[in-house]
Amino acid sequence: MENNVIILAGGQGKRMKTDKPKVLCNVLGEPMLEWVLTACENAQLDKICVVKGFAAEKIDEYVDNRESKADIATVLQAERLGTGHAVMQAKDFLEAHKDGNTLILCGDAPFIDAETISGALELHKQKGCSVTVVTSRVENPTGYGRIIRTDDGISGIVEHKDCNPYQLAITEINSGCYWFRTADLLDVLFDIKPENAQGEYYLTDCIELLISKGKLADAYISRNPNVALGANDRRGLLMLNDIARQEIIGKFLDDGIEFTCTDGVSIGNNVTIGAGTVIHPGVILRGNTTIGENCILGNNCIIENTTVGNCVNLNNVQAYESVIEDNVKIGPYVQLRPNSHIKRGAKIGDFVEIKNSTIGEGTAVAHLTYIGDSDVGANVNFGCGVVTVNYDGDKKFRTVIGDNAFIGCNTNLIAPVSVGKGAYTAAGSTITRDVPDNALAIERGQAAIKEGYAERKLKARTEKFENSRK
Repeated sequence: MENNVIILAGGQGKRMKTDKPKVLCNVLGEPMLEWVLTACENAQLDKICVVKGFAAEKIDEYVDNRESKADIATVLQAERLGTGHAVMQAKDFLEAHKDGNTLILCGDAPFIDAETISGALELHKQKGCSVTVVTSRVENPTGYGRIIRTDDGISGIVEHKDCNPYQLAITEINSGCYWFRTADLLDVLFDIKPENAQGEYYLTDCIELLISKGKLADAYISRNPNVALGANDRRGLLMLNDIARQEIIGKFLDDGIEFTCTDGVSIGNNVTIGAGTVIHPGVILRGNTTIGENCILGNNCIIENTTVGNCVNLNNVQAYESVIEDNVKIGPYVQLRPNSHIKRGAKIGDFVEIKNSTIGEGTAVAHLTYIGDSDVGANVNFGCGVVTVNYDGDKKFRTVIGDNAFIGCNTNLIAPVSVGKGAYTAAGSTITRDVPDNALAIERGQAAIKEGYAERKLKARTEKFENSRK
């Protein structure tokens, strides 16, 4: 029996005041849709259909560019006529998976989690339900549909505006997430009618139709208090960001991660952090970032889609799509651009930029240096102000530096060029030819000293200044 997912992602979100679909608005740097897709994948659900609407091409672009093992299809809801109408657009997808169960999720409710998805499916199958509603108990249920329970399941969902005083007191609410037996859903989906003030097709009407046919409906209470939360405007989106930030920090605190202060700290949903790591203010960890054990992340680090090893010390570092091995020390004010690989024990000092390069074990890049498109060996020493000149205005070229080389201060390495093992470059050199192993390269312009030049320049400048004051 195959289980699959339909994610409703057609909303415009006019109050967000953006030209992209609402589900692509970010929570902690990731689109709300990504949070939902990740939860599905974590629950081992890899057959997914996304129902798109407003700015549909942006949904397609996001799905196409996403690294995923899931099989994600998209269908268009040309007119937004309600949740039931959205699911109708996925008829072919449902027919193709008719023998299983279908999970319906809202793409703008980012806090659905794998535990809730799996727990609801287990209840759904165990009791033989046609539909199982995911619910939550909240202190203030205002605005949410109330779950009406019976001895053996539920009898329906009553919208807030339709509740009587008894029903208003119910704190179990509909999250907007449902498991359906797919064949049963198809049996009633196209029988629902837009007989309401909004003239829309409500998916919840399918529940009533199934119950009227004698089918069993039940509800699974999620332990996640935020499972139903969404956002309709920027204020609501900020609230989601605040909730997510505090929840994730709380999870890592429970795991023994030390935070000296959480001001400005933001950690993404897919980040992992090893035991013993200390995080200082202003640290931002995004995407598929992994931080090892016993690291120190100093003030204002931004680490995105990067793997960091154990016992690494970072201070005011920005690193993107890179690898930092064990026992590395970097910072302050260092940028690692994509495809940088810093090997074990290397030291990168202040005001250094590294791009698309490998820095070997134990190598020291002390300060004020740019290394781009380079392969640097082990135990190399860079003096202050070194530049690998990798771009001629048309093409990029690589620089290769062998083990134990010494690159003198203010050396320009004009790629493509190689510096051999144990070789030296003299300070101030512009290296345009390969340097053999164990050689010293000196490539400087011949000094020319012109006596009295500065005196003449100063006199002319002084006269111009005096004239300007007259």
